[in-house]
Amino acid sequence: MSGSVKKAAITGHPVTHSRSPLVHGYWLKKHGIAGEYGRVDVPPETAEDFYRNFADAGLSGANVTVPNKEVAAAACDWLDDAAKSMGAANTIWLDDSGRLCGANTDGLGFLGNLDQLAPGWDVSRESAVVLGAGGAARAVVWALLSRKFTRVHIVNRTFKKAKAIADMFGSGTIAHEWDNLGTVLEEADLLVNTTSLGMAGKAPLEIDLSPLPKTAIVTDAVYAPLETDLLRSAKARGNQTVDGLGMLLHQAVPAFERWFGVRPEVDDTLRNLILADLGVTA
Repeated sequence: MSGSVKKAAITGHPVTHSRSPLVHGYWLKKHGIAGEYGRVDVPPETAEDFYRNFADAGLSGANVTVPNKEVAAAACDWLDDAAKSMGAANTIWLDDSGRLCGANTDGLGFLGNLDQLAPGWDVSRESAVVLGAGGAARAVVWALLSRKFTRVHIVNRTFKKAKAIADMFGSGTIAHEWDNLGTVLEEADLLVNTTSLGMAGKAPLEIDLSPLPKTAIVTDAVYAPLETDLLRSAKARGNQTVDGLGMLLHQAVPAFERWFGVRPEVDDTLRNLILADLGVTA
């Protein structure tokens, strides 16, 4: 990437298969913006130095993916509330004074996806069940609390990790052992899988959905395959389902606006472009 145009990139390790360049490239072309978006592989052993000296990278900003989100946040001079809450940044940029600023838009991506594909999903919703206790779980818990869910149940096979998230966010978040899943499903208005279970090449997510009310919405952070076994099973029993692709697309919106000055839309053309890259027909 060269020249005087604004440049951004996906950073992390590995980044070879990231679809972020497709997403941002589509928006750059659609809006006729003279900008570039590429990939910069940043292994963990060099990550601290890279983000501390981000101004030397020749980039206006960047996305940050695993395993570097926490390191990037620590290197920032300013963080938004979401990044502060999660201790992780997925979007960084240099402001006019040269400060490195960071945000976490993963939670906004989660909300944007549901707002678009299940309008009104958060009306009169009280109880959510979140499966998993990694970075995606933290983002989803933050998002649900921002929409005033009164109870967010975090269920994970390693209880200590679920407890750490509950302690992080405090009131309204409750950690559970995996064996308690059936009980918490009984009152769920929303079920969210943030684990990698069910992803192509991973073990399946095997849970009994029979306690889940038919009125509950089920969504999955996994987007390859687009319809996971969880979503297929939920749909078969009459639950409304939302796939995880939109979370990837919507988290990119505020980042693009920050770097290039235009707020893009997640439209059908973009969604179909990514589905084609995944080898899935719309």
